[in-house]
Amino acid sequence: TEVVMRNFWSIFALVLAIIGGINWLLIGIFAFNLVGWLFGFAPWIASLIYILVGLAAIYLFVWLIVGASRRRENVRQMS
Repeated sequence: TEVVMRNFWSIFALVLAIIGGINWLLIGIFAFNLVGWLFGFAPWIASLIYILVGLAAIYLFVWLIVGASRRRENVRQMS
């Protein structure tokens, strides 16, 4: 169960980071904020999405660092 939950949160974080990346691409190329456009009627929802995207980026950064550390440990143990 722990592996499934970890996998779920990793996928969820990745999806949020992709959404954030696409939003920034649209802002950079077309000056169009998709999240703001979709949720302009409720700015608190847009803010919540921005917070979730930021937390997802932090989660993925930590996941990347921990994963690299584990890979180095595995290489050392194999040799």
